[in-house]
Amino acid sequence: MSNRLVTARTQKHFDDIALKLDWWAKRNRYYYQDLDRLHRFLIPAGSKVLEIGCGTGDLLAKIGSSLGVGIDFSPAVIEVARTKYPHLDFHCLDVEYLDLETSTKNLFLDIEFDYIILSDVLGDLTNIQRVLENLHQVCHLRTKVIINFYNFLWEPILNLAEKIGQRRPQPPQNWLSMNDVINLLNITGYQSVKTGRRLLIPKYIPLISNFVNRYLSPLPIINHLCLTNYIVARKQIYRSTETTDYSVSVIIPARNESGNIAAAIDRLPQLGKYTEVIFVEGHSKDDTWEKIQDLEREYRGDFKIKAFQQSGKGKGDAVRLGFEQATGDILIILDADLTVQPEELVNFVRTIVSGRGEFINGSRLVYPYSQAAMPWLNTLANKFFALVFSFLLGQNIKDTLCGTKVLWREDYLRIVANRSYFGDFDPFGDFDLLFGAAKLNLHIVEVPVRYQSRTYGASNIAHVREGLILIKMCLYAAQKIKFV
Repeated sequence: MSNRLVTARTQKHFDDIALKLDWWAKRNRYYYQDLDRLHRFLIPAGSKVLEIGCGTGDLLAKIGSSLGVGIDFSPAVIEVARTKYPHLDFHCLDVEYLDLETSTKNLFLDIEFDYIILSDVLGDLTNIQRVLENLHQVCHLRTKVIINFYNFLWEPILNLAEKIGQRRPQPPQNWLSMNDVINLLNITGYQSVKTGRRLLIPKYIPLISNFVNRYLSPLPIINHLCLTNYIVARKQIYRSTETTDYSVSVIIPARNESGNIAAAIDRLPQLGKYTEVIFVEGHSKDDTWEKIQDLEREYRGDFKIKAFQQSGKGKGDAVRLGFEQATGDILIILDADLTVQPEELVNFVRTIVSGRGEFINGSRLVYPYSQAAMPWLNTLANKFFALVFSFLLGQNIKDTLCGTKVLWREDYLRIVANRSYFGDFDPFGDFDLLFGAAKLNLHIVEVPVRYQSRTYGASNIAHVREGLILIKMCLYAAQKIKFV
């Protein structure tokens, strides 16, 4: 059977059941409420959202978008959606056969959307590859594509549910694993940013369903049995690694680092069209503040030097102050102990400018390092928290505790705008950024660095106390990110 005949058969199927779709959704309310919750978590309010296979529009209506556009190939279904939600924009179109470049009939095709949703629709598409390729033309560089589809391990249960009237009738479905969908994204010019699984019990059972779905379904191994698979993807971006088009701000929190201040500037390379260096001093017991002030007053080099003394306490407070004062397109944190070498920041800037990542994290656990730089207990803690954070963020992170982090200033401002979701819970500054980046679905990548022993002073870290704080932060973040 040709692709067009398959599409026509599927379209007729949905035309025939259009007036019953809401009845079926109500019958499986618990499942659809979970999809609503997932998409509201993934999509910031006020985004421009396009939904492919929008059905009667319920999911699109619940997101809180500034612009919501729904596409479905069933005229009967679209008519129901328009009646229910006249404030949204619905179109009867088949994206697989739509020429987005030459069509003038639909003005929405000139829009570049922030998020594109394909919710439970891949199983019905005749040519998934062609649909994904067509969607590039309504994407900008930061557009995220959110795809959810059912775990095929559930196929026997779902077929049984359909036979006994607990699931709406389905046309023949495509068989898709998580790897299948990731592969389809790769060959159509996208890359996976985040993957996840959820919902072990899709029907509401008092006291049981909510507990199991919230606290047990996210756990490793168990989550492979969940009903819902989801992927957040972005366009693959191929830009030049030329950095001269962008300005850079390097924030250096410094406490008791007097002997490293001059070296930080002497060893720092030019990183963009201009580089500003912002020192934030944190109530040192030595003459760190005096050294910074002398440097700001006497420096005659290529960098713009700024100096601030924080009124609060902790690295997190210092980082926020530095970022508030920064004017560069790209923001960098460099720890003043210089255990991550300033010369290596070039690699971070080239990576973010190339578009290969949206949030760049340093990794000290690739190249060899001495026991003096990182004792075995510190290494063990780093690896433990890497596993925890990878689980929480849905992205692989090898070294969460490296202080060197790089992001676009505009993304930092978006993190600030969404900071109320987590609150002021991070005294270190690094994890507020990591969790915020994950909440915004930024693509987090790591740049290996050569980690070396400090040449001046002693570590300011209180390992046991701060380790306990990190565990507490992870438990809190799990409630806000994973168990939602």
